[in-house]
Amino acid sequence: MAAESKGCKGLFDEVIDAGLCTLCGACTGRCPYLAYYQGRIALLDNCTRIDEAQCYDYCPRTHIDMNAISQKIFGVQYSDGEIGNTKEVLIARSTDANITEKAQYGGVVTTLLSLALDEGFIEGAILTKTSDGKTPSPFLAQAVNDILQCAGSSYMACPVLERYNQIPEDNSDKLGIVAMPCQVLAVAKMKANPPANRASIDNIRLVIGLFCTWALSPQNFYQFLKENLDLSEVKKFDIPPPPANRFDIFTASSKTSFPLEKIRKFTMPTCAYCLDMTSEFADISVGSVEDIEGWNTVIVRTKIGAELMEMAKKKGKLQIDKLPSASLAHLKEASLLKKKRALNEIIKRSGDRNNLIYVGLSTKLAEKILE
Repeated sequence: MAAESKGCKGLFDEVIDAGLCTLCGACTGRCPYLAYYQGRIALLDNCTRIDEAQCYDYCPRTHIDMNAISQKIFGVQYSDGEIGNTKEVLIARSTDANITEKAQYGGVVTTLLSLALDEGFIEGAILTKTSDGKTPSPFLAQAVNDILQCAGSSYMACPVLERYNQIPEDNSDKLGIVAMPCQVLAVAKMKANPPANRASIDNIRLVIGLFCTWALSPQNFYQFLKENLDLSEVKKFDIPPPPANRFDIFTASSKTSFPLEKIRKFTMPTCAYCLDMTSEFADISVGSVEDIEGWNTVIVRTKIGAELMEMAKKKGKLQIDKLPSASLAHLKEASLLKKKRALNEIIKRSGDRNNLIYVGLSTKLAEKILE
């Protein structure tokens, strides 16, 4: 965690102007000086309330004590494990055909959120929703039908946490959130050091993290889509597991595919410095399963996550099995490779193996990961 808040100036100097912003939304939605605008964070005026500024504190690209966060979320220190703290690693898919038709892969995220809402586990869910122009925006779902409207992936960065910041301070609704690893990290920073002048971070009862290798710049990628497709016809995006090496775009009647090399040029620059592929500080993490079509990999990390998965199993909402050992080995290999790439990029940027910029790891642990 940062020793002191540096406010907007520190945020721009160290993160936004430095090309490290993830567009997570942790700094917008309540601050009168910052706003999300056309795929970037804009400074509307100079911050005059540095004593209240929290934008710097909760940014996932400012310094974070990984041990402190891990202790808060899991009760243990951060380790060199490839996929973070785990209780179980499973494969699962929804038993609801309406969900699997609309959702990505096995429909696990939509199923779990719908169940959590029906059972009073949560009273709303903060999600990413794509508009008719296919650009993502943060959305508060308060009914199952709302959740269904958010099914699927856009692969573009979205300021999801902006919607949490907009919730009135006196609101006590229990919330779930679906987030990328950088956003999950920001939530974890908030849980370790609760923000003031916002709805209580304790209201976020369930964090479902998504697997992520990289995210796309919403402005640049949206322009590419506009130039190559009729966006009004687009129904779904997909990046099939390796070795497919392509980006698929589906309409009601056809599929258009682009080589991933053509898509990667729209990747957010900050993604090169991200260690986390599997949303390690979530309650449950969800991704695809290599070589098993129509299923999700599910990493259960916390007691709350385990309770929700057990509820889904007992009520017949999910079909669940163990992740095959070969698939688990490959997941760990891919996750470790991302950690190594990111650490090497960070060291290359800082010019010092002891300076990991925002990553608060001991030199010993960092060297062990790099072995």
